[in-house]
Amino acid sequence: MSAAARAGEDKVPFLRTSNVLWDEIDLAVVDAMAIPEHELAEKCLEPGDLLVCEGGEIGRAAIWEGGPGPMSFQNHLHRLRPKVDDVDPRFYVYFLQSAFTQLGIFEGAGNKTTIPNLSSGRLKALDVPHPPLYEQVATADALRHVQAARRLNARLIGTAEELKTAAMQQLFSCGLRGEAQKETEIGPIPASWEACRLDSVADVISTRTSYGELLGAQPSPDANAVRVLGIKVSDMNALGNEVEISQAALDVMVDLDVAELRCAPPGAIIFPKRGAAIATNKKRIARTWTVFDPNVIGVVAREGLHQRLLFHWFQAFDLRTITEPGPTPQLNKKNLVPLVVPVPPAVEEQQEIVEVLDAIDRKIALQRRKGEVLDQLFKSLLHKLMTGEVAVEDLDLSALPTLEGSAA
Repeated sequence: MSAAARAGEDKVPFLRTSNVLWDEIDLAVVDAMAIPEHELAEKCLEPGDLLVCEGGEIGRAAIWEGGPGPMSFQNHLHRLRPKVDDVDPRFYVYFLQSAFTQLGIFEGAGNKTTIPNLSSGRLKALDVPHPPLYEQVATADALRHVQAARRLNARLIGTAEELKTAAMQQLFSCGLRGEAQKETEIGPIPASWEACRLDSVADVISTRTSYGELLGAQPSPDANAVRVLGIKVSDMNALGNEVEISQAALDVMVDLDVAELRCAPPGAIIFPKRGAAIATNKKRIARTWTVFDPNVIGVVAREGLHQRLLFHWFQAFDLRTITEPGPTPQLNKKNLVPLVVPVPPAVEEQQEIVEVLDAIDRKIALQRRKGEVLDQLFKSLLHKLMTGEVAVEDLDLSALPTLEGSAA
């Protein structure tokens, strides 16, 4: 890692611990350095090498499958190769993953006196199972099959998200009617559309009502009562468009007229106002009447502008560009109201655009739910196979999606 090695010619790429994930090598960012020719053979990887992290998340392991040229590795990675013929290194990737992340059987294997690390001596001393080769291969194949389904699903999510981005750009600049465009301060929009300040077509709101006030506002027996939930900024962490309330800070029934006066209505678009939450650039929609905590601000479209159309436009807008900088970045009403938004005059066109974008969102949500199921399947299968709770020969994974099946 010397300056000479950094500046030398004929640099060789090398893997860091950050490149080695569980059962995956991430080559998005790969460093390189000059390695003398006489040292290169000993310091390079071969297809099938098992890499285990000494530092970082100790024990994290993956197989180097090979590449177009030589690849070396830093000294915080252990390179393992079979010493006997009846070993499938892939099996030990999964065994180490189960041992370190599920079973806890190697707890204390790393040195934690300073920076946690797994020395070569400690790694060599670990007791590991050595089932027959056919069982190693079958177990690795089964888990690799589930992993492939997970990665395929992640690719489908990425493709759908790219489609959503492209569709928003097209729809908000060209519309659905094939009409001529006009230039505005927010770029080209269809000629019949208007570029409007946000505060002329929507209200930016904060709910100042205390939880205590609503708790005391019990509905009348004959009133039209509605449910009101308290939303915290942490409730915005879940994926998807809607706020997912894990544990409501407030959950009461109140008269509708009280809710209309003091609360944000269903469909309100919600943003984080300050702190680290701003960096996430999240926007969510409330399902119910809601009360915000002080770290949340909302936007509600007025009559003539479809609320979900406004939400989709905000999805394409980076809130960080209007956030007030400082030690605690803030997004306030004064930052939102001057925004200029494109507004189609025809309610029918607004609805059609919403339907197109909502359909893509449903596809993304479906793939995310599939991803959650596949994640749980992998974790469960990993645990059951490595503890002997299920036998690999009893598995039938034919229903899982494959790349060939997806293409078909």
